[in-house]
Amino acid sequence: MALTNKKVGILIENDYQELEFWYPYLRLQEEGIEPLIIGKEIKSYTSKLGYEAKADVTAEEASSMYFDAIIIPGGYAPDKMRIQSAMIRLVKNTYEQGRIIAAICHAGWVLISAKILNGKKVTGVKSIQDDLINAGAQFLDEQVVVDNNLITSRTPVDLPFFCQQIIKKLNDKK
Repeated sequence: MALTNKKVGILIENDYQELEFWYPYLRLQEEGIEPLIIGKEIKSYTSKLGYEAKADVTAEEASSMYFDAIIIPGGYAPDKMRIQSAMIRLVKNTYEQGRIIAAICHAGWVLISAKILNGKKVTGVKSIQDDLINAGAQFLDEQVVVDNNLITSRTPVDLPFFCQQIIKKLNDKK
């Protein structure tokens, strides 16, 4: 079922993990969604392996837009994203309005900085497990964890399950 009426943003910053960005981006296109790439600035960002992707809008501009979901890929990009107040505001506001936040791998760092994890069930890459727990989350070592409008996943190996849950949630919110 096409999701052409849905609006999804994907955050980007340098050193993003290629698969964790491009796999959801392309899967959403297959579902009829044209994801908007959201960066600190409108410019090209380079992945860990040198692949480029250009932001369509800034996080500041995106804060006044409506999104059904925001996806946060991992890699080392979340370490840069988490200190950008406009990105944190966008994630926090989207989450608080009951819309979908989907984070994979190190993207849990952004959720921690947005202060939305207290009492939530989540997963993420093992190296940030302590960070997630210290932020008040219950860590589950599973392929994907869904806690209301929060979807989290561990690593690129889990991307099929991560994307299935994002698409399922978008379909559920018709």
